[in-house]
Amino acid sequence: MGDHQPISRRTFIKAAAVVTGVIAAGGAAVLRLGAFGRVLDTAPHELPGSLYVERLRQIVTQDPGHTRVIMWEAARAEGLVVEVCEEGAAEGNARRFPASAAYFSDDGIDVRQYTAAVEGLSPGTSYRYRVAAGDTATNWQPLFAPARDETYKMLIFPDSQSSDYSDWIRMAHLAWARNTDAQIFCNMGDLVDNGEDRAQWVAFFSGIDEMQRAIPFVPVMGNHETYDRSWKVRLPAAYLNYFDVPKNGSMQFERYYYSFDYGDVHYVVLCTQQQEIGDFKDGLVEEQLAWIRRDINARRRKWNVVLMHKDVLQYRINGRPERTEGFSEDGNIWMPVFDELGIDIVFTAHLHTYRNRGHIFHFAKTPDKKGPLYIITGVAGNVRYPNLWVDHAMDEATLPQPETDNYLTMEVGADAVEIACFLPDGTEMDRVRVEKNKSLKKRDGRQRGTSHF
Repeated sequence: MGDHQPISRRTFIKAAAVVTGVIAAGGAAVLRLGAFGRVLDTAPHELPGSLYVERLRQIVTQDPGHTRVIMWEAARAEGLVVEVCEEGAAEGNARRFPASAAYFSDDGIDVRQYTAAVEGLSPGTSYRYRVAAGDTATNWQPLFAPARDETYKMLIFPDSQSSDYSDWIRMAHLAWARNTDAQIFCNMGDLVDNGEDRAQWVAFFSGIDEMQRAIPFVPVMGNHETYDRSWKVRLPAAYLNYFDVPKNGSMQFERYYYSFDYGDVHYVVLCTQQQEIGDFKDGLVEEQLAWIRRDINARRRKWNVVLMHKDVLQYRINGRPERTEGFSEDGNIWMPVFDELGIDIVFTAHLHTYRNRGHIFHFAKTPDKKGPLYIITGVAGNVRYPNLWVDHAMDEATLPQPETDNYLTMEVGADAVEIACFLPDGTEMDRVRVEKNKSLKKRDGRQRGTSHF
């Protein structure tokens, strides 16, 4: 194995994104989408020196500047490691991190999955990694460790649940092709329509195949991750197995919710499935309420951003006059806490509609735009609710009805965060800029953000 000629991180990623078909790393199995969204796994024979893996992905860790989780599926089980070296360094300098088997069975299928924990990264450094076993290996993939003062772009996808995932796959590929400079990406929950259906998970991963190899993924649990094939509620077994997200110290709800830092932003990922999970165990809300206060106070960053699936507002529904406008159960629970803790931005999902509500403080708008900026992120799959919701008094920007798919970008700068909403063809539909306002300070000295449209 010879020396590697250095190329820029953006060039490396952009080259990987040119092929928008679903081709996994290192010659991995090609996925064919059949009728009604059923996905068939094919198993090509390995070429000499090649190692075939599927669904190779980077998962966000609490400190991505120093660590990363790499996950994948493969038929081969012996001697699997992840090799990591700095971009431009010789392959012989690669460090090796052993993989542990993380097999699980769901939907009548045994999933042969592996996880490796990469440690000792240096912030602000570009790396490359691959999966290896003996004399075989996958292709090299990019891996970047952000610095504390990193300026970067994040891709944000709303609900991707679908009856046929072709729309999701197309939009996710187009979004990535236009934003290969993104350093991290998120899906806001309801990744799939049915959390037990293995074929839907394979189809979901098909949409982010290139992306998840190149940059870390931030999954948010939605209510559809808790459904079984009979459409009854269950615990989110597949979701918890597919995504080894940061631990939260919980005895009952480990990895249901979590937090992490990326650059100078602290992200809090909440679980809003207390109604579904409450059929099996209690205390999810109470535990998160205590945890978020400890978490925010322990992690000092310039910005605090919340990602949660269910929305904070309650909308009237066309043809349902008995349903009133107001705040949802989750809004009543969490909005006072966000005010208290100085949260800057809250992203939600669940209603399959994009709406920018501006800043809300103490359940109201204020002249000085106090409180977090609230954005419900829209829809990224083919399950749409045309003309269902009646506009809310808190809405400041909406998309034309009936809505099509959309995605968001969030660009984090030195003193401002800029969020934009795009249609699949790249048409920009909304943009908002949040800046730190030195006149709005919490008692602990943290600054609050205000936005400019």
